[in-house]
Amino acid sequence: MTQFLDLRTSQNASYANSIAIPILVVNAPQLVGQIGLNTENAGPNLRVDLQGTIALQLPLALLGITITVVRGTLPTDETVFSATQTFNLDVLAPQIISFNASDYNAPAGPQQIYTMFVSSNLLGTVRIGPESFTGTAISD
Repeated sequence: MTQFLDLRTSQNASYANSIAIPILVVNAPQLVGQIGLNTENAGPNLRVDLQGTIALQLPLALLGITITVVRGTLPTDETVFSATQTFNLDVLAPQIISFNASDYNAPAGPQQIYTMFVSSNLLGTVRIGPESFTGTAISD
């Protein structure tokens, strides 16, 4: 039988156009959200399901946006999920990127940290909201 362990949300911006955070360094991960899940009393087959959303205003150029989720607090920690979305020159409106990811057989402990980062391969990208990062820990 599945055992619910914990659920946490990092809600940086709840509404469209509620923030204006420029990405100022090319290909440098910028923190978007961070959660800590209690997995101390996990049974076998610990799983963490992760979801995230970020909205961006893009420059008028061919652009790649990368979303990365790590188990830890630093961009160099173990990557759990990574995806790159490429946008073309025709994109004028803000773009929303959403994802679902899973960390199977994650280590159990009193506080398992997950961090969501965004990076851009071109200057001129602005984080405009909404931004949300959620994780749920379950085990058998």
